[in-house]
Amino acid sequence: MQGTGAVSPLQGQTVTVEGVVTADWREGGFNGFVLQDPAGDPADGASDAVFVWGNRARAEIGQSVRVTGAVSEYNGLTEITVDALEVLPASLGEVAPVTDWAAIATPEGKEAHESELVLLNDQLTVTDNYDANYYGTFTLAYGDEPLRQPTADIDPHDTAAIAAATADNTARSILLDDAKSTNYNTASNRSIPFAYLTPETPVSVGSHVDFVQPFVLDYRYDAWSLQPTTPVTGDGSAHVTFSDVRAANAAREDVGGDLAIATFNVLNYFPTTAEEYVELGLGSCTTYNDRDGNPISANDCGDTGPRGAATTESFERQETKIVNAISALDASIVSLEEIENSAHFGKDRDFAVATLVAALNEKDGAGVWAYAPSPAAVPASEDVIRNAFIYRTADVERVGESVILTDEPAFSNARQPLFQAFKAVGADDADAFLVAANHFKSKGSGTDDGTGQGNANPDRVAQAPALVAFTAEVQAATGIEPVFLAGDFNAYAAEDPARVIEAGGYTNLNYALNGGEATYNYDGLNGSLDHVFANAEALELVTGVDVWQINAQEQIAFEYSRYNYNATLLYDESVFRASDHNPIVVGLDLPEQEQPEEPGQPGTHPGQGHGVDKGDGHPGKGKGVDKGEDHPGKGWKKRV
Repeated sequence: MQGTGAVSPLQGQTVTVEGVVTADWREGGFNGFVLQDPAGDPADGASDAVFVWGNRARAEIGQSVRVTGAVSEYNGLTEITVDALEVLPASLGEVAPVTDWAAIATPEGKEAHESELVLLNDQLTVTDNYDANYYGTFTLAYGDEPLRQPTADIDPHDTAAIAAATADNTARSILLDDAKSTNYNTASNRSIPFAYLTPETPVSVGSHVDFVQPFVLDYRYDAWSLQPTTPVTGDGSAHVTFSDVRAANAAREDVGGDLAIATFNVLNYFPTTAEEYVELGLGSCTTYNDRDGNPISANDCGDTGPRGAATTESFERQETKIVNAISALDASIVSLEEIENSAHFGKDRDFAVATLVAALNEKDGAGVWAYAPSPAAVPASEDVIRNAFIYRTADVERVGESVILTDEPAFSNARQPLFQAFKAVGADDADAFLVAANHFKSKGSGTDDGTGQGNANPDRVAQAPALVAFTAEVQAATGIEPVFLAGDFNAYAAEDPARVIEAGGYTNLNYALNGGEATYNYDGLNGSLDHVFANAEALELVTGVDVWQINAQEQIAFEYSRYNYNATLLYDESVFRASDHNPIVVGLDLPEQEQPEEPGQPGTHPGQGHGVDKGDGHPGKGKGVDKGEDHPGKGWKKRV
């Protein structure tokens, strides 16, 4: 009946078919069941199953039935609208599911097995979990890794290679659905608990999938999917289970060294809430509200209004997660992006970063954290979000004042780079190094130049050389050579802006020393928008690099901004989904400082910073750096 093409040759005709019921979807919105012939030939190129639809489509899984009805194509899915149904007295046999991904890997293979049972032995991995918050849907990738953003590894101007990578991603992906038509995010459905997602089953990107029961290979909503044989309630563990990736990310990996620097996009950290903004008469706001109508986060407060929490209570939830994450990051210096520029609200420019430091000190102890004050001269026009530095006072101290790029047209639509020099506590100023906090123009708006690098690529391409040039000016003014360029560059590692920076003499540390771990997941594709670049002098200080996988791969329903959106409350105070970007942390081995000799122990060094015994040397801690050898992999390389 299905035929070997995309459309049944019997479309519009009334047929009578027999088969075994393999899925019961009378509930959940699909309004039907699936019928499969257990005696069909799996290799003949024609499916042996069909979806049976209608108010009469009622049968139990395992029953052998005879169905009469009209054949139709509904948005690409062949179905029978049932007119008559008879339960057969004798069983037609057992249905053997498809077990090999290769059988359904191609569009032709999927058509040949449409609506058939599938129980794959192959490894599949969650590569996108965003739509689970809406439709109970995940995107799975064939293999043991999530899909990669092509321009994270491939020159975007190599159109043939990009096309091949894109085609491979498409071929390796398939949806996992919940056998429901429910949108959990509508007001009328928020009282219905999520499918699959629970506090104990976060279903992170990177989770491996273990199918407990067969699924149906289904086509609806313009996509191929694996549907459970009955609608999912709760965690769905009767149908499928997911591996836990959080346990391995409970703490960041050891990166070695005396201290560490990090970059962290803090997801529009705004102590000035939408509620306060309105109360102060600064403007009007619309908000995103929870299922009880309580404001949770700012929706639209205008271009210069708040972008974070809607109320003080909501801000406290956001701040708790961010503070816990930064504290556990165990970095000596943190470059912050997407933090409120409080000058826009009639407050001191540093009000927001001071608020964050106060919260960190409340958790970690008085005086543990400090921030780099704003420069004396700031740009005449700035965004409502800015860059900032915070640091652990026991590890490092500032050398000189911070400096920000001013009067540079390339940054008229982005956050201007902020530089600060640091040194280890007690070190000579001659051993200082520079860190720059950066946040280039986003991909969300602007001109698309057609190169596959998102909106506003020309803007970011202009910002990259402006940053490199300003860095040279800061180096000349301070006499400090080692420099780290950190932050959210809104460009994947092989895209033009990142390549311009590397051409200026900088190494992308995450790629050179850490395999290019993802800091972001967009539309099911892993890649890094955040980077730490080091010049040659800074590279000599590096002991290791890690991307702490706590945010980008986590389901958005765990975020403060989705608090009480669904009957299943997923928000908690853990570090997971504190933001939408993963932080990068870099270990540094700084020059040894002369220490007073202790009586009877000449020449010993008691160790400074985070537990490194300088007298014992460095046994290669961290990821991929042997300080006794040259640094492999400097610069950008095409990864295949």
